[in-house]
Amino acid sequence: MSPRRAGARLRQRTVEGHGLKFAFYGRMSTVEFQDRTTSLGWQREVAEETIRRHGVIVAEYFDEGCSRRLPWRERPAAARLIAAAENPNHPFDAVVVGEYERAFYGDQFDAVLTALREQGVQLWLPEAGGPVNLDDPVHQALMLLLGSQSRREILRARRRVLAAMHTQARVQGRFLGGRPPYGYRLADAGPHPNRTHASWGRRLHRLEPDPATAPWVRWIFRQRATGRSVAGIARELNDRGIPCPSSADRDRNRHRTGHEWIVRTVVGILENPRYTGRQVWNRHGARTTGPAHHGVPTRPSAARGWARSEKVTHPALVDETTFLEIQGMRAARPTKYGGTRTYVLAGLVQCQLCGRRMDSHWVNGRPGYRCRHGHTSARNRPPELAKNVYAREDHLLNDLRARFVEIDGTNGAAIADYLRSNNLTIMCGGPTREVRHAVHHAHLPPQTRPPATSCCYSDPAAMRGSMG
Repeated sequence: MSPRRAGARLRQRTVEGHGLKFAFYGRMSTVEFQDRTTSLGWQREVAEETIRRHGVIVAEYFDEGCSRRLPWRERPAAARLIAAAENPNHPFDAVVVGEYERAFYGDQFDAVLTALREQGVQLWLPEAGGPVNLDDPVHQALMLLLGSQSRREILRARRRVLAAMHTQARVQGRFLGGRPPYGYRLADAGPHPNRTHASWGRRLHRLEPDPATAPWVRWIFRQRATGRSVAGIARELNDRGIPCPSSADRDRNRHRTGHEWIVRTVVGILENPRYTGRQVWNRHGARTTGPAHHGVPTRPSAARGWARSEKVTHPALVDETTFLEIQGMRAARPTKYGGTRTYVLAGLVQCQLCGRRMDSHWVNGRPGYRCRHGHTSARNRPPELAKNVYAREDHLLNDLRARFVEIDGTNGAAIADYLRSNNLTIMCGGPTREVRHAVHHAHLPPQTRPPATSCCYSDPAAMRGSMG
C-alpha cells in the first residue's frame, strides 16, 4: 500500500472516531546509572501528552543500555519496531517518541521516517507537536536543527568528560574505575572531593598490592629482567599452578575462561606502566559503536594520548628503571633492511593433519608457514603431539606457478588473488600438497573431517581441470 493511500486510511479512521493506534519508542543510554522506571515513565508521559485526543499507545518498545549513535536496526527494541512496521498487518498506525534526542542522532531521523512512511506509518514528535511532515519547510528546518543539536550534545559532553578525566588522572592521580591490574586490589582513599557526592557517601579508591598476587608480578618482572623469555615465564607459571589473572578474580572476569597463563597475558603485565606506581588512564579507548554497557569493545590507544600521573600514587611493584629496560627488551626487532615482511599466501595455507590455518612464520630470512597443531609456547609440548609442519613460501609459489601456467604469477600476488577469488586453499603436511575448495574444519582429526574436492600437485592437468 502506498504512503498516500495509507495516510488516507489513517485519516479516515480518525474521522470515524476510533483514534490512531500508536507504538511508543523510548531509550536510555546506560543500565548502571539510570533507572528504567523513571526514564521510561517521563518519556511515555510526554508521548501520551503529545497524542492526547488523537489515539492510544498499543505497543511499547524501549531500549536499555544503547547509545543513540547506534542505527535503529542495531538497537534491539528499535529493530523489533521496524520489523513490526514492515509487517503488512502491523498492529499500529503511527510511532511516537518522548524526545527527539532519546530516539535519533545525526541524520538517523530521515532513514527511520522513510522506512516508516513506506509502510504507511506516521512518526509523531513532541517537538513538532504531532506528526512530522517533511513536505513542510518548517518541519524540514526543525528536523535539521534537532539533528544538529543531538550530535552537538554528545560531542560537547564527551569533550568535557574526557578533558576532566585526563586532568584527574594526570594532576590528581585519581583511580578512575575499571578492574584493578593483576597484583593490586582496591582500597579506600577517603571521601569524594565533590562535596555533594561525599554527602551521598561516595568514596574514592586507590590501588594497593594484593598479598596473593603482587609477589608473582614482582617475580615476572625479575625473571624478564634477567633475560628470560616471555614464553618461559608463562610455562613456569602454568607448571606451578599459579592462577592466571582471570582465574584469580572471577567476579570481574566472568567473560574470560580463567584457564591458564598465555604469552599475551604476561606481555600485558610487562607493558603496563601502572606497575611503576603511577596512575595511567586512557590506555584503551571505547569504540564509537556498540551498546553502552559492560562489554563495550575497546582498542589500544596511542601512547601519546595516555594520561600519566605526575607523581607516584600507589606502591610500585617494579621500579621505573627496570620497567624501561624491559620495554627495550620487548621492542620489536626491525627487519634487516628496515622494511615490512609480506606473506603473499597468508590465510591460504592449511594443515592437513589438524585442519588449522598455518601461521605466517619468518625463518632463515624467508617467509614461510608453520602449524604447531594448537600448541603454544606457554605450555610444555605433549610427547604425543605431531611434529610441526613447515612450508616455505617460495617452494609453494614455484609449485603453483608450474601448475597454474595460465596465470601471471611473477610476484605471486596474481596466484594468491586467484586462490582467494575461487575459494581455494593449499593443504600441507600430508604425502602430497593439495589445493582444495576452502572448507574450514579446524581442530578436527583427519578421520573425522569430511572429504573435500582436492587436486594433488602431482597431477597438474587434473588440478587445472577440476579448478575450471
